Amino acid sequence: MNRKKALILGSAVLLVLLVAGGAAWLMVTSGGELQYKTQAALRKALPTKATDELSTRGLKLQSPLKCANLPGWTQKSMRVSCTGATADNKQVKVLGSGEQASKRNYFTILVDGRPVVENAQCLGAACHKGGG
Repeated sequence: MNRKKALILGSAVLLVLLVAGGAAWLMVTSGGELQYKTQAALRKALPTKATDELSTRGLKLQSPLKCANLPGWTQKSMRVSCTGATADNKQVKVLGSGEQASKRNYFTILVDGRPVVENAQCLGAACHKGGG
């Protein structure tokens, strides 16, 4: 192999390694980060965030939501449920989850059995600013 071929081959290998490394880095860093990293943090934040979300939709609650851990939750798969009622006495159920593997939180809110929010990754007025 002459010097010219060795330089071309070396450059091609370097380029492939750079592209592969960049792709791997993007895959690792693009997963995002959990908004609520623990079960306790999710359970603590959910009533306030859900109330704020309902407020942005013109719904008021009779009293603060009551939240509890759902059976089967783990550190890798967090699950919280909140219940309450609107000012006009419609049942409210809020479900929040967090998955360590996907690094995502998901939220669903049912009012009178109907979904108001389905699998949203963010709750509250801050999520609606700038189209978010």
